[in-house]
Amino acid sequence: MNDDDAWISDVADFDLERSTDAAWAGFAERLAEVLSVMDEGASLSIGSLGGDDVHPPFVTFTCGEQGRLRARAAGRDSLAPARTLDDGQLATMAALGWTATGPPGTDLACEGSQEEPLPLAADAVAALRTVYGVEHPAFLAPDQLAEILTPATRESPTGPIEDAAPADPPVVYQPRDRDELDALLAATLQRDLGHPPLRDSEGDLAFRAGSTMVFVRPSPDAEEVIVFAPVVHDVEGRSRAMEVISDINTEARYVRFLLIRDRVYVSLSLFAQPFVPAHLAKAVGMISVIGDRIDEELAAKLRGRTTFSDEDDDL
Repeated sequence: MNDDDAWISDVADFDLERSTDAAWAGFAERLAEVLSVMDEGASLSIGSLGGDDVHPPFVTFTCGEQGRLRARAAGRDSLAPARTLDDGQLATMAALGWTATGPPGTDLACEGSQEEPLPLAADAVAALRTVYGVEHPAFLAPDQLAEILTPATRESPTGPIEDAAPADPPVVYQPRDRDELDALLAATLQRDLGHPPLRDSEGDLAFRAGSTMVFVRPSPDAEEVIVFAPVVHDVEGRSRAMEVISDINTEARYVRFLLIRDRVYVSLSLFAQPFVPAHLAKAVGMISVIGDRIDEELAAKLRGRTTFSDEDDDL
């Protein structure tokens, strides 16, 4: 098995749709945990990244007496004209249990309890994802939602890595196993991103980079770190795609483009023995920039689609 085949065997079972479903399910569970311990009178507001939109969708939770929870979701009057809800979306909200708080156009409300917060959290996720069109929890503002966006990261037996910024001499670690390497990756990404990364159903660490998602995966033997991003989906014509990817790879430096089934990935492999946080930062930056810059052009050439559309950036 050559190096390309080894990499393909590692990610051939990767499924972005499954990963996205799992991310939303995990988000709902962690949101429920947060709601269950809210203090009386406290509030929590969840909004999508605004971009140029001054009225992005939102869901706000408040905790009342005896653990009663109330959620309020943006109605027509609270959204920008381009995001206003149509009759079909309002019907979907009603089917989910959301009711108008006043005349047509006002915000919508839904209630729950701290004893059983998951149904209310699930209703909020359904509103954000199905009605407001937020494609992934990564589109939610991370500065407000760090504790909800991802579960607690594992502690590294080598200790904290606050000092892991590039230094002279550079900081290096010798992880003993995959778990220790995984913990180092999570801590490094959290430091560099400013918020915890997501973790998908395969255990990969993930974050949004423009119109794509970047994933970071330690190898089972802790010898390697793979940074990859799906850049084009639903490719038409494998033969044509292979030709295009071969041409790109002859010019590419450090990264590789691969076609797996009907999806194109860009990837970069790092040595993990030793693990150098500065190298991960460079690799993540490179994959992020390349993936976000080339995906639209490549999708048009291969008659596919990008991971997220341009409209998603304006949510």
